[in-house]
Amino acid sequence: MTANQKKYRKRNTVAFTVLAYFTLFAGVFMFSIGLYNEDSLQLNEKGYYIAVMILVAVGAILTQKVTRDNAEDNDIIAEQEQERQLSAIRLPTNKEES
Repeated sequence: MTANQKKYRKRNTVAFTVLAYFTLFAGVFMFSIGLYNEDSLQLNEKGYYIAVMILVAVGAILTQKVTRDNAEDNDIIAEQEQERQLSAIRLPTNKEES
């Protein structure tokens, strides 16, 4: 295998992808529970909402990053596979000519 035919390694593992989606959904779920149970906000509840909103923001950022990286990885892998197929087609024709 030459340097150009090196197999591309995906940036995100399945566990990281699942964790990113879980973080986003857990934050939204916890925020919804808090809003449902809200009668009057005390200081500790305000802290809870701040923490949950930070969790939702991190989850949204991670989910966006994971989705973008996975799409880019799929494009790169498809491009490399196409190059491998083209080089496999070219190699036998070059041997026949010589």
